[in-house]
Amino acid sequence: MEDELLSEYDFAQMQGGVRGKYVERYRAGTNLVLLDSDVAEAFPNDAAVNDALRMLIQIANRHNFNNRVKPTE
Repeated sequence: MEDELLSEYDFAQMQGGVRGKYVERYRAGTNLVLLDSDVAEAFPNDAAVNDALRMLIQIANRHNFNNRVKPTE
């Protein structure tokens, strides 16, 4: 196996990195989504995205409930 790392990458001179910084989050499970820039502008943080999606779920559930076919007797 050949090392493909370029010689100009000197990790000994890099400062500030913390090994394993997000390992606990990763072990707990991750669910990352990349938002398009226009969508991201509308939501300041993850809580705003979650609130909007929960509201959309409620609307969809109400819509599905109202459009169910009722059995005939």
